[in-house]
Amino acid sequence: MAWVFLVVAGFFEVGMVMGLSLSEGFSKTWPSVFMVVSATISFSLLAEAMKVIPAGTAYAVWTGIGAVGAILMGILFLKESADLMRLGALALIVAGVISLKFTEG
Repeated sequence: MAWVFLVVAGFFEVGMVMGLSLSEGFSKTWPSVFMVVSATISFSLLAEAMKVIPAGTAYAVWTGIGAVGAILMGILFLKESADLMRLGALALIVAGVISLKFTEG
C-alpha cells in the first residue's frame, strides 16, 4: 500500500507544480488554493509512504513522478518544448524510477 500512496503523492505533486505555475506568484487565488491543497495531500501521502519505503527511494520516486508529470503537463497544456533530447531525458527519469521500485523488493 505504501507504493500506492507514493504514486498518488507524485500525482498530487504534479498538481502542486501546475497550481504554482498558474498562480503567477500566488497572485491568483484559485490556482494558489489548488497548489496548497495539492501540496498538503502530496506531502501527507509521501510521509505515509515513508513509514515503509526508505527515505531516499521514496523521495527520488516522488520527485521523479512530479518532474515527469510536470514536464508532460507543460508540453500538453503550456506549449513547452517537446524536442527529442527532452523526451529522451524523460525516458531516463522513468527508467530510474522503475529501477528504484524493483530494487526495493
